[in-house]
Amino acid sequence: MRTILRTSLLVIVLAVFVYTLYYLYQKSQVEPVRYGTETAFKTNIINKSVATGSIIPREEILLKPQISGIVKEVFVEAGDKVVLNDPIAKIQVIPDLVALNNAENRLRVARLNLSNAKIDYDRNKKLQESNVISASEFQQFELTYNAAKQELEAARDNLQIVKEGASNKKGMGSLNVVKATIPGMVLDVPVKVGNQVIESNNFNEGTSIASIADMRDLIFEGKIDESEVGKIKEGMDIWLTVGAIENKQFNAELEYIAPKGVEENGAIQFMIKAKVKLDTADFIRAGYSANADIVLARKDSVLAIREAVVQYEEGEPFVEVSVGEQQFERRDVTLGLSDGINVEVIDGLTKADQIKVWNKPM
Repeated sequence: MRTILRTSLLVIVLAVFVYTLYYLYQKSQVEPVRYGTETAFKTNIINKSVATGSIIPREEILLKPQISGIVKEVFVEAGDKVVLNDPIAKIQVIPDLVALNNAENRLRVARLNLSNAKIDYDRNKKLQESNVISASEFQQFELTYNAAKQELEAARDNLQIVKEGASNKKGMGSLNVVKATIPGMVLDVPVKVGNQVIESNNFNEGTSIASIADMRDLIFEGKIDESEVGKIKEGMDIWLTVGAIENKQFNAELEYIAPKGVEENGAIQFMIKAKVKLDTADFIRAGYSANADIVLARKDSVLAIREAVVQYEEGEPFVEVSVGEQQFERRDVTLGLSDGINVEVIDGLTKADQIKVWNKPM
């Protein structure tokens, strides 16, 4: 019995030892590397440069008051559409004491002058009717009288303008009403009723009452790196991608490239501007951030391969083409336009060739 147990135990130990050796041998064997393959394909290849920036109106007009005072009424709000001469706001005038005093004095003097001129006019009119003085002599008194009446009217208008910012005289514009100078959309109204505003003059740009722009005439304004600016020129097509508008691409045309760059974060950036081409139904809000793809070159429906399968030797491109089960031969190729992911194949390959993916084994 003991002999049987010893023999069985020895057999088991020997079997475990043999299995262990076999397992370690199998683990030490290196499996052959297998490479995947892919074929060339037809696609559009676009070489482009990228710029970042925003979409803004070509012209944004700031409306300034012609008189200082307090905002009495505001007739519009941001987003409203206006036409030329539409009222935007009304200003309540706070008269300047010096100007008011001068205007009142001018009115008093004008009244005195008119009274005196009327006395001379009436006296000399009777003399002229009696043929005591000639018509030419009387003409001078008539002229003085008419001038005095005009001066009185002008003094009254001046006093009313100083007090109220407007005149009742027909055809005279109201200085206290700020009007739209162009048709377009109101972008911003930074003042409210009760705010004090300053007139625009030679020494002060004045308080902005509102800003207006034509929202159908928009431009993309952005910056491009100096390494790319030499590749672009005016008239190139641009594709705009607006971050706030998904699944929509806008066309634009490059109009301006700055002749001088500006240093930003250690790199030289050049300003560019492009006219945005909008469809009738399109609406873009001013200030949207956007990315611009500037098309440098384009080829449609050409034979191409992925850049990842191309290998280089001494600067010459080649690929490895399958000639059997996991057997490949070198094939020199002539490449064309590249977009960084795909590259055009001019010569050396067909769509039927199986190309080795050398950098990604199966």
